[in-house]
Amino acid sequence: MLTDLDLLESEAIHIIREVVAEFERPGMLFSGGKDSVVMAHLAAKAFFPGTIPFPLVHIDTGHNFPEVLEFRDRTVRRLRTRLVVGSVQDYIDRGELAERPDGSRNPLQTVPLLDTIAAHRFDAVFGGGRRDEDKARAKERVLSLRDEFGQWDPRHQRPELWNLYNGRHREGQHVRAFPLSNWTELDVWRYIEREGIDLPELYYAHERPTFLRDGMIRAVGEVSRPEPGEEVVTRTVRYRTVGDMSCTGAVASDARTAAEVVEEVAVSTLTERGATRADDRISEAAMEDRKKDGYF
Repeated sequence: MLTDLDLLESEAIHIIREVVAEFERPGMLFSGGKDSVVMAHLAAKAFFPGTIPFPLVHIDTGHNFPEVLEFRDRTVRRLRTRLVVGSVQDYIDRGELAERPDGSRNPLQTVPLLDTIAAHRFDAVFGGGRRDEDKARAKERVLSLRDEFGQWDPRHQRPELWNLYNGRHREGQHVRAFPLSNWTELDVWRYIEREGIDLPELYYAHERPTFLRDGMIRAVGEVSRPEPGEEVVTRTVRYRTVGDMSCTGAVASDARTAAEVVEEVAVSTLTERGATRADDRISEAAMEDRKKDGYF
């Protein structure tokens, strides 16, 4: 008898295979975060015993956790696939992008992402977005058309009935594909536990020097410094999402295994982005505004 995880896995693998069959030059966003790791794991299953037939793509902001970058490179070697990197720092160095007053580089990823898609002529790009993360992501279809400027219009979405996905697009347009659309954070962690999937260690409880800012626990790091009056305290924390150090908060936790994280997530009443991403607190429409401009 198939379980709910079996059905989610089957649907995701079907989506990945459909995109590869229908498009000429797909790529898969891979940050080293749990959703992208699960997505890459599904892609490896989809084409086993062959290798993943498309490159992994990372838009490196320069504010990533070092542990995540090391894990990213190790995973690429293990999967024997190619990594394409777009660098936000290169755009800043050339004067094409400017640092934000709040120090976050997350919103700066849009231009490097669109340029990377154009440079490699990707006509489909897989993303690990889930509908439970954010109101804007809940509006997405599994295949989401982007126009010639990489922009998304939530008012013009294609119907998706009976697992039939419409990938038609004109020259210059591309499609974003979301194999984990129907997964929740809890589903992802249950799948990680079931499959024994390796993750960056900061997803599990560990001691780290931290400080409090705007009700969030921030790690002390090169791009995350306490301001006067913000006391540095060593806390036992873990990360629910691993975005930039400059905008991602940790949560107090003693969960040191996937099974313990499953128990913790099961009783959580806050989404991971709402609880730990400062850049998504700018406004209720922060994510939707960035998606309309071309962000994932």
